Amino acid sequence: MDFVVAALRNNPELAVFLTVALGFLIGKLKFGSFSLGVVVGCLLAGVLVGQLDIKVPTVVKAVFFDLFLFTTGYKVGPQFFRALKKDALPQVALTVVLCVTCLLTALTFAKLLNYDIGTAAGLLAGAFSESTVIGTAGEAIQRLDLPQAERTALVNNIPVAYAVTYLIGTAALVWFLPKVGPKLMGIDLREAAMATRSEKAATSTESEGIVSAARLFDVRAYRVENPALLDKTIAELEAMPKQSRVFVLRGRSGDTLFDLASPHRIRAGDIIAVMARFEVHAARGDVIGPEVSDPELLDIPLEALDVIVTSRQLDGRSLAELAEDQLARGVFLAKLTRSGIAMPVIPSTRLNRGDVLSLMGPMAEVERAAAVIGYPDRRTAATDMVFVGLGIFLGGLFGLLSVVVLGIPLTLTASGGALFMGLVFGWLRSAYPFFGRIPEPAIWIFDTVGLCVFIGVVGLGAGPSFVAGLKATGISLAAVGLVSALLPHVVGILFGRYVLRMDPLIVLGACAGAGTITAALRAVQDEAQSSIPALGYTVPYAIGNILLTAWGPVLVALMSL
Repeated sequence: MDFVVAALRNNPELAVFLTVALGFLIGKLKFGSFSLGVVVGCLLAGVLVGQLDIKVPTVVKAVFFDLFLFTTGYKVGPQFFRALKKDALPQVALTVVLCVTCLLTALTFAKLLNYDIGTAAGLLAGAFSESTVIGTAGEAIQRLDLPQAERTALVNNIPVAYAVTYLIGTAALVWFLPKVGPKLMGIDLREAAMATRSEKAATSTESEGIVSAARLFDVRAYRVENPALLDKTIAELEAMPKQSRVFVLRGRSGDTLFDLASPHRIRAGDIIAVMARFEVHAARGDVIGPEVSDPELLDIPLEALDVIVTSRQLDGRSLAELAEDQLARGVFLAKLTRSGIAMPVIPSTRLNRGDVLSLMGPMAEVERAAAVIGYPDRRTAATDMVFVGLGIFLGGLFGLLSVVVLGIPLTLTASGGALFMGLVFGWLRSAYPFFGRIPEPAIWIFDTVGLCVFIGVVGLGAGPSFVAGLKATGISLAAVGLVSALLPHVVGILFGRYVLRMDPLIVLGACAGAGTITAALRAVQDEAQSSIPALGYTVPYAIGNILLTAWGPVLVALMSL
């Protein structure tokens, strides 16, 4: 055991990796349906390993925190700038009201209960589930004109308060938004969702190695027997009035295959390959004639391709309008993703630049549609590290600039600058996606591992004083954290519903986004049995991340007055 302790103290990088490993293990433990999550798990693991009094260079914490913040900005950048448009103003207004209430709530409780600056910052970070406040507030505290020992003590109090209030706040909100939120608006959540149930997309249960058996669209072969369809070319068939998008990809007459460009007129007994939504095949396929098996006819190359929306002409248009344009024959939308969140595929959903459309259809038609919509995002494992490194460097330089307000020097800090430049670079990537690609696995590493290493190092540093701090503030802080977490969301729900007159499903999604709690969004969607709340999530999530992160140094400045 002495050998292990000496190895950890003399080689702090080993302590960091041990902390991350234990943190992910703790975070995956289940207590009923509740789990701590890997962030809190890494904090607790860091505190545990930190009892050995291990010193980790502060630059380690800074590197991973900057990487995490840049990636956060990269993910939400398109939606952040989208919030500047008029149609997003209600969601922006709700987010600002909720986030300002968060700041005032934390400040008020801290003043009333005489919390120190570190405890106040930890309350803000934990009750509102914004781990980035730990870093931005800690950097602000280090710039205060105080003895180093006092600054260190204040910084070490942040994770103590965070650990207590995060568990209380997150668990409470995951329950509160879907259960109590609808009652505040006087609605039944499932009944409200029923109004859009006929339009909503099926919920996807796909994960790595698993696909859903429910197919949204299909290509099937039918023998033509309906007299109304005879003596027509494929082009004439598709020009006939119809209620749904139905395409004849090609046909067979005897041993001869023919397609859209062929002048061949369909005769009784010819076989045609029809692409349509699954429910259209099931309800109306026999209108053509009996379905048959024809592997050669159905051997049509189909392509599944993700396309980033960059076209200004398509920005803000609904999926219904897109379908009416007949953008490309035989092309169907399998999935719509915005800032990593799956959006409901319903006629009223409007496209934003930066959205990712998962298209499926004949290869030539998919490529033609991709050229109109934007940029084909073909899978690759390579990350544009020039983009990442330059973004963090430029952001850090920008963040070091300071302005004096009321005699108080305010600065984004290098980390805040990384977040800001992530926003800019994320928007640039959405507008000009031929550069700056960060694949999803790399985003997960930068985002999740970056944050967990940062939190783990924070725990290692706070370890020796953590237990004493928890004993001093634990019980009272838990109660304060609960009230602090719920009060801003009560204000947000009432403001969104009764002042802004927003749809209740969108209000709950916006509150989950403004509080940056993805688990709460999922809870609302599960309770409503609808994906509609996601439409209100992305813009508030982008704004909420920025405001709550910025509140760290703001709270420190206000507490110092």
